[in-house]
Amino acid sequence: MSMVTVSSPFRIEPRFDVRPWGFRDLRPWYDQSADQEPIGEVWLIGDECLADSGPLKGKSVGALFAELGAALLGAEFPANGSPLLLKMIFAQDKLSVQVHPDDAMAQKYGDPRGKTECWLALAAEKGAQVACGLQTGVTLEKIREGIEKGTLEESLALLDIAAGEMIYVDAGTVHAIWPGSILLETQQNCDLTYRMYDYGRPRELHIEKSLEAVRLQTGAGKVTPKELSDRTVLIDVDYFQVERIRVQSSRSGASLANAGEGKGLSYLFAAAGAARIFNPHGAFDAVELPERGLVAIPASAPNFVVEDLGGLDLIRITPRWPKA
Repeated sequence: MSMVTVSSPFRIEPRFDVRPWGFRDLRPWYDQSADQEPIGEVWLIGDECLADSGPLKGKSVGALFAELGAALLGAEFPANGSPLLLKMIFAQDKLSVQVHPDDAMAQKYGDPRGKTECWLALAAEKGAQVACGLQTGVTLEKIREGIEKGTLEESLALLDIAAGEMIYVDAGTVHAIWPGSILLETQQNCDLTYRMYDYGRPRELHIEKSLEAVRLQTGAGKVTPKELSDRTVLIDVDYFQVERIRVQSSRSGASLANAGEGKGLSYLFAAAGAARIFNPHGAFDAVELPERGLVAIPASAPNFVVEDLGGLDLIRITPRWPKA
């Protein structure tokens, strides 16, 4: 495969995933409705998602990272598969109360990585809440009792959530997403979920593993944004950085990187509006970034320009390698 092929930015085709707590109609966010089971998640990038533009069109993300990991990720990032899973969450009912393992626990049971994540509220109704962590003084014994008696919600710490807010959910945090908000979820590329309580739905619970994974105190909670001259850093932690990028008519790709940042993989997501990504010298075919679409920018990509096609709200997501 040529370097031009490897270097070209490419769009990812979203994958619509059914969930019992989801919506039957995703409009106006996506022109998508459910034939049978409701849709709860839109996977923007995951191993089974497909490239949807350029020479890579039709190839799965998993295959691309297996074949071209170094060119996609850059020299500073270990080429061990796609590092992130990005989703839109559409909750019409409460999700399960759950917890995710950290890297060490995941690897103990044969999985490559754990799951730390964050949620950016793209929209939120008045009074919308999520559960994020435990109330002070809650013990593992009280958690087990809550699971058995159906009273686990009483132990959860609740957060009011408004559009534009970012919530960090590190591995080990007991949490639940409730109706009332539309979330952009950035997480490690891991779909391990240990369900603790599921409101009577006929799905498997993972009580013992969930209790093993739980941390009574974590770093989870709302993140204060950092305002810079040309962007807003919404979160910058181990595993990922999420920024809202200001684009006035157009902006060069070189200007998107932070000062001192090495050249590596990034993703551009249009939370609203649309954009076009092109090379001024025609090194690759222009890529359209539709509303709620995602474009991958490989580490080996040549210089590019992001052109605002109207109403663009651009979110940049960058994988981070955990600090030692």
